[in-house]
Amino acid sequence: MAARRVVRGECFDLHYCPVRADSLARLGLIVPKRLARTASLRNAIKRQGREAFRLIVTEIPPCDLILRLTRPVKGVMARDNEQRKAWRREMETLLRRLSVLPQ
Repeated sequence: MAARRVVRGECFDLHYCPVRADSLARLGLIVPKRLARTASLRNAIKRQGREAFRLIVTEIPPCDLILRLTRPVKGVMARDNEQRKAWRREMETLLRRLSVLPQ
């Protein structure tokens, strides 16, 4: 990902690198243990990222994506539906911004 670019959000950064036009978009997730201490919390964040990507993959250009958690998540339980919805909204917003950015 030598020529990658970044779209920044409140809690997440979305790194992207355009690929050949005949390829599909691919997603990688980075949720560091130092930012989300419990495994259940890291897995909940990753589930939201995968689902957001699955629903929007046809709308974004072909590129390699890395979604990275950048802010610590403290005092949040993995089953907190309001927090999960907030993560999902931010992830979807970042992914939608890709379709209007110059490649």
